[in-house]
Amino acid sequence: MTNTATPRPTARLDFARTAPKVFRAMIALDAAAREGLDPTLVELVQVRSSQLNGCAYCLDMHVKDARKAGESDERIYLLPVWREAPEGVYSERERAALALAEQITRIGDGVSDAVYERAAELFPEPELAGLISLCFTINAWNRINVATRKTPGAP
Repeated sequence: MTNTATPRPTARLDFARTAPKVFRAMIALDAAAREGLDPTLVELVQVRSSQLNGCAYCLDMHVKDARKAGESDERIYLLPVWREAPEGVYSERERAALALAEQITRIGDGVSDAVYERAAELFPEPELAGLISLCFTINAWNRINVATRKTPGAP
């Protein structure tokens, strides 16, 4: 039997080592964005954005972090189809955050008034600002790691 698996791409560069100032700034930005947000919500948003961006490194890391934070396998497995998940699997706040995260990730179509207004109804302004910050931060991490081909398990 022949192995027909596609070989894993090799990393292009060690971003943390090559651009340490930018890397440290990203770490600080990430920490600031998370401040005041529910850790479970943070991980759900980061997993969903990483799925949409095809970032294997971030997806692997944030699924593991979600599990460590007590997230259930069911909610992680249903995340790609959260809209179709049975009622009660995701809270209204989580649904609003996921809708906002998807539109920020797919920014080419903009963020609709309906999605923004729903998030604004459920999140006080400081949390909403944090959620928006979390979205652009995970998208930046995804782009760094996809561009440099950082693979799961890499330091």
